Amino acid sequence: MADLAAELEPHIPAVRRYAWSLLRHREAADDLVQDVLERAISRWHFRRKDASTRAWLLTIARNLFLNGVRQGGRQGRHMPLDDSEVPAPEPGADRTLIARDALTALQGMREEERSLLLLIGVEDLSYREAAQAFDVPEGTIMSRLSRARARLRQLVEGGERVPLRRVK
Repeated sequence: MADLAAELEPHIPAVRRYAWSLLRHREAADDLVQDVLERAISRWHFRRKDASTRAWLLTIARNLFLNGVRQGGRQGRHMPLDDSEVPAPEPGADRTLIARDALTALQGMREEERSLLLLIGVEDLSYREAAQAFDVPEGTIMSRLSRARARLRQLVEGGERVPLRRVK
């Protein structure tokens, strides 16, 4: 049991960051981290020995998050009254405005794109680890990441643009 704790403990901050970036609510993120650790401990014997423990934990977090999203679609979304979507920027803080725009754009992206950007960009997973987490080839991860980055750039720089069609 001490070996299990020693293996899991260094990865808890990464799981917590990822959970918060997915949920944007501290208590919900802590609940997700607890669920991830509970599932990891109970299914420790199922993990692949050659795979990264960090990638495995982040995969569990992503899957639990997706299960919650699917369930939430049936139950409706919980919105606390005192929470605001984005913290107010400090006067003259251009970097804060850019970060706010990026966070807002991230929330507007599809979950798969957002998860991939967060795993590689924030959690610094390698393409191989991300491919294991998504259960797809590395080349697929690279092309999805390229499309997700382009989509994020488009949303941050110019907002949602609707292409015009020519009608004769």
